[in-house]
Amino acid sequence: MPRLRERGFLLHSSSAVIVLVWLVPSLGLLITSFRSREAISASGWWAFTPGQLTFANYAHVLDAQGMGQAFWNSILITVPSTALTVALGALAAYGFAWGRFPGRDALFLVVIALLVVPLQTLLVPVLRLFNALGITGSFLAIWLAHAGFGLPLGIFLMRNFFATLPNELVEAAKVDGAGEWNIFTRVMLPLAVPGIASFAIFQFMWVWNDLLVALVFMNNPEAQPVTVRIQALLGTYASEWDIMSSAAFISMAVPLVVFLALQRYFVTGITAGAVKG
Repeated sequence: MPRLRERGFLLHSSSAVIVLVWLVPSLGLLITSFRSREAISASGWWAFTPGQLTFANYAHVLDAQGMGQAFWNSILITVPSTALTVALGALAAYGFAWGRFPGRDALFLVVIALLVVPLQTLLVPVLRLFNALGITGSFLAIWLAHAGFGLPLGIFLMRNFFATLPNELVEAAKVDGAGEWNIFTRVMLPLAVPGIASFAIFQFMWVWNDLLVALVFMNNPEAQPVTVRIQALLGTYASEWDIMSSAAFISMAVPLVVFLALQRYFVTGITAGAVKG
């Protein structure tokens, strides 16, 4: 028993240290984003006083620096991209888990193999295709790009989750006369919510924090997301911590809220399929 308590203490202590390592920089960024340039230059963020805090930085960044429009552009890019990837991935994952068709396993191996293909090798061919279709610079182009790049991981994760669901549910639904679509939407999909939500978190954060794909496929300055706008600010205001810290925290606030809202599904979805493949 003492040894178990000692192990528990070490585990909790290690977890606390890791949390602090990740939390302290974020806390410093948050406090810095509410301080004026003079206060930042005078002392570190840990030496602030409540009277130094101001919302002027956020008002300046959202209005004068165009972060408000970029923030809205990020939402217009991220939400449809995530929804499209999750919808297509769930359909394909259900087919791979419960469908019976020739070449199913071989095709699934191809999907898994796509996970190791570097994203950079696909940018030029996809860009040429979009140029030929005349959609480069539109929201449709970046939605399709993010969906295509995210589907292999989504299919892999959600297929493993669908495969863990009881076969008796499918058989009972078929006995009652349900077709494949009804089985998918009314039986399997509600039970697969943890797996779908865990992938949705991954996809949402990846798309929201993406810079490379946005730079390649979104050449319209009026529709560029937060990450591209921060890069532009970094080139102009690299030494102005009040502007950069406010812009950075605006960028990280939404993924943080999404993760906290869906975290109860995260571990369940990620560990699904660890025993049964």
